[in-house]
Amino acid sequence: MNRGAEAPAAGPGPSPAAGPGPSSAPAQGPFPAWGPSSAAPGPGPVPAHPPGHRHPPVPPSPRPDRPPPLHRRLAAPTAALAAVAGAFTYVGAVDPGEPGHYPVCPLLQLTGIYCPGCGGLRSAHAFVHGELGTAFGANALAVAGYLLFAVLWAFWLVRAVRARPVRITLGPAWWWGLGAVLAVFTVVRNLPFGSGLAP
Repeated sequence: MNRGAEAPAAGPGPSPAAGPGPSSAPAQGPFPAWGPSSAAPGPGPVPAHPPGHRHPPVPPSPRPDRPPPLHRRLAAPTAALAAVAGAFTYVGAVDPGEPGHYPVCPLLQLTGIYCPGCGGLRSAHAFVHGELGTAFGANALAVAGYLLFAVLWAFWLVRAVRARPVRITLGPAWWWGLGAVLAVFTVVRNLPFGSGLAP
């Protein structure tokens, strides 16, 4: 028997036992191999506003507060001046030197000691009538207070016209100093050598 006749004839297709040649495709793993042109794009930066979305409007810069009108700024200093002027007008018309027009100082009535305010009404009465020497002799501290009020009121008025607030902060040292002045004035005007300061 011829053994060569028993061998199967080779078919027209490639032999399955053929080794890898130049034209054979490489084996692929479980994941496909991506080439440079087929790489999936990454997430990338997110735009601040999506396409077609309008930018939010920029809020306007805050405007400085407008000052109140002039007549409102002058209301407080005008009212203060009117109150003080009314009080001086009344004291100038009604003489404190005559008994019965005003109450007597309780400290002077009970102890005979002049307080810092004793003679203040007589000082105001003389000041209204232009008698500055008499006003100073009745109560020198009161005359100093009148002048201080005039300066502070003028300062207040100018600041109000210019639409600027008035801020006057007095520390504890100022209050202690004011108390010391009142105490010294009270003691001196009750002593024999300070009789010129007594009403």
